[in-house]
Amino acid sequence: MSTQQFSLSRKEGWRRFVDAPPRPRPDALARAQLNALTSEAADDYNESRHDWHANFGIVATPQLSAIHDELDQIVASNRQDGDRIRSAAVIDALPGLGKTTIANLFGRAFDRAQIRRHSPVTDAGHERIPVFRVGLTSNTTLRTLNRMICEFYGHPATDRANAAALASHALDCVLSCQTQLGIIDDVHFIDLDRRDGLAVSNHLKWLANELPVTFVYVGVGLAERRFFADGLTGKNVVLAQTARRWTRLGVDPFRFDTDQGRRHWTSLVKATERQLVLTDHRPGMLVDVADYLFERTTGHIGSYFTLLVRGCYRAIRTGTEALTRDLLDGVRLDEASEQARKQLAAALAHRNRSAASEAVS
Repeated sequence: MSTQQFSLSRKEGWRRFVDAPPRPRPDALARAQLNALTSEAADDYNESRHDWHANFGIVATPQLSAIHDELDQIVASNRQDGDRIRSAAVIDALPGLGKTTIANLFGRAFDRAQIRRHSPVTDAGHERIPVFRVGLTSNTTLRTLNRMICEFYGHPATDRANAAALASHALDCVLSCQTQLGIIDDVHFIDLDRRDGLAVSNHLKWLANELPVTFVYVGVGLAERRFFADGLTGKNVVLAQTARRWTRLGVDPFRFDTDQGRRHWTSLVKATERQLVLTDHRPGMLVDVADYLFERTTGHIGSYFTLLVRGCYRAIRTGTEALTRDLLDGVRLDEASEQARKQLAAALAHRNRSAASEAVS
């Protein structure tokens, strides 16, 4: 396998993600060329196609483009001096809608722009690191949050310092490396009903006050969990700072009940179909089953790409070399998609019958 193993929670892994060139696309072979390959050559060719289908790139969906525009506006307008608090953004949506991908891609584009504009080294001779990124866990505490930030930079004192010292080290790293953007993923792991969780939430505000960066937080169902109210209830909600400092950016699933929604979904299907490297797949085969693809994934882009990647692997392994409905029917998806599939299939069938009746009348 030629997949690249690295972690975005370390500066070396983030650098590889930012600087990686486009993955080379395998040649599309005709059936006769494919059959003429030796066993070893066919194995190598198929391995390259498996890697390609799992990593062929990102489709600029309307959701991704809209949030990137919002993030660009928020980050670009945060030009306040160090004595002023900068606003933050939070990407808040259900699972499987591409929140983390949206944040990482924005961070990558921002990082590239900063390095191009200012060079990889600061005037003081330090490594320039425009973006840091960490992901929280279910047992994140004050100390572990500070440690994760320090570990991203590779600070040598992460194992032996206490929470206060780690916070000071994190500040030094941000200032020395002239970091301007901080991405904190999985903030829904912060449990505001627990003492540690509330302390971490308050610490996020302290970081926003002390670190001269724009924060982009990513989480699941934060509004429903009253995260913007800082865990407060009743009249105390008015004292919450988060709702005044964070701009919430939601990510909607694709829709199929409006003309615009269907156009957006069909555009996504067309764009991804162009990336397939399957010998017997022809343009339009996926578009012809766009309703079925929506039914299988309920408009969640994460489930959609999972279906395609697993389907491509199955098509190559079985020799089908095309994504047909029969082949995709044999691909199991996440449980949420499988549970929603029957209900959505009935709704789509009803819509199609109604449209047919109107056409006849």
